[in-house]
Amino acid sequence: MLLPILILLLCLVGGGAVLFFLRSSGNRRSQSRADITAQTAQQFVNVKDIQGHFLYTLDGWILSYLRVYPISLDLLSLSEKRLLIRKLTAELSSIRFPFKFLAVSRPVDISPLITDLSSLLPSADATQKELLRQEILEMNTLALSGEVVERQFYLALWQRQEQGGERDLLDKSKRLVQHFEDAGIQAQLLKQQEIVRLCNLVNNPAYTHLDQVEPDEAVSFLFYEEG
Repeated sequence: MLLPILILLLCLVGGGAVLFFLRSSGNRRSQSRADITAQTAQQFVNVKDIQGHFLYTLDGWILSYLRVYPISLDLLSLSEKRLLIRKLTAELSSIRFPFKFLAVSRPVDISPLITDLSSLLPSADATQKELLRQEILEMNTLALSGEVVERQFYLALWQRQEQGGERDLLDKSKRLVQHFEDAGIQAQLLKQQEIVRLCNLVNNPAYTHLDQVEPDEAVSFLFYEEG
């Protein structure tokens, strides 16, 4: 008689422990959802502030970004490619600090091209008009599909938020820009507005690139909707 009673007690204790665990987990998930609902997108991506050439994170880091403009290797001969590789290797071999490479795709607005092609129609002959109409139709198809993208390349550098941190990071960034330019590759240190665009491009899938945007207008909110 004693064994069945012990088994029953063990089952009751185990069931109670499981029920307590499930309720505790539910409370933690509810609290987590409430915290996410109150978060801004700025907090979600660990951004405290963006000023000048720097992005300040909530966990005590300073970041700066360089844009490296691409070159078409298809236009270079084999000897020119080898020369470029040697020059770039020599320039970057003196770098003794880490940096991160970032490649992102940006939608390209091809409506000006379509407008230019349309403006040529009145002065074109019959054959040219047919070719222009086919090209305009192809451009419209590409524009609607969203497949026209531009690859952009960036380098990120970072430094702890401490006395003289901004000065040291700015010096590293300018040195890296100079090394790329000495190798024949155009590079640019991003400013506040350009850093905001990059953050939106990386973290906001619905972001549409604008040539002019105020940083204060680019801070959105993250909402959580229970399904």
